[in-house]
Amino acid sequence: MLTKINIGIIITSDRASKGLYKDLSGEALKNILKLYIKNEINFEYRLIPDEYLEVVASFKELILLNCSLIFTSGGTGPAKRDITVEATEAICQKMLPGFGELMRAESFKYVSTAILSRQTAGTVGSTLIVNLPGKPQSIEQCLKVVFPAIPYCVDLIEGPYIEANKENITIFRPAEKKI
Repeated sequence: MLTKINIGIIITSDRASKGLYKDLSGEALKNILKLYIKNEINFEYRLIPDEYLEVVASFKELILLNCSLIFTSGGTGPAKRDITVEATEAICQKMLPGFGELMRAESFKYVSTAILSRQTAGTVGSTLIVNLPGKPQSIEQCLKVVFPAIPYCVDLIEGPYIEANKENITIFRPAEKKI
């Protein structure tokens, strides 16, 4: 039987948090993760403004709720209000810059402004935090290339075993050593 996993989703958007437009990123992210992960998932969703202290508080709350994965969307650009990356760096014990490098490289195939993105990832305890872009299409493009490493990363930080849906995504785990 597969372990149920808790996944946190933090959408940072001043306008969406005020109800000026609907958050499409959070729903897109949930749908993609349901396609990629076989485990039963409990989503903890937060829609908050681009406020540093609120983002940090949301991370802390989701970690206390035993979220093994936390995905953010929004707040990764160079604008003054884009503070998701700074909040991520403040909370994480180890940064994983390869995630951001790969996401930017993938996004650059579609838009030249991908070089302005500051997506990153890091770990705190047994939680992996991944900063994703703000648009649903970009989230899908980026997750497609970084998700194959996520289950093994969670293994390495002693989180729950994540079973991938092999019909929708191929992940990497090293082969078991035979004695």
